[in-house]
Amino acid sequence: MFENLEQLMQIIREKKNSSPDKSYTNKLLNDKSLNVAKVKEEIGELIEAVEQNSNKIHEAADVFYHLMVYLEANNIKIEDVMSELKKRQK
Repeated sequence: MFENLEQLMQIIREKKNSSPDKSYTNKLLNDKSLNVAKVKEEIGELIEAVEQNSNKIHEAADVFYHLMVYLEANNIKIEDVMSELKKRQK
């Protein structure tokens, strides 16, 4: 199941080298203000979906995608985040 997240991260990293005209991911990676706006927007949409009990899975997937792009755009490696979470396990 989590291999999907690994595949998504690989695709995001590959999109760094594509054209912003052809890749929404590349556009997000290179436009910090758009990237931040999308993360905030998608989190708001998830909260609203949870409160309304509708479309939660779709909105949660959007949050994961946009957060992963945000992390990559800011040189925060998901591997480092996972290592930090592992350290916090008791």
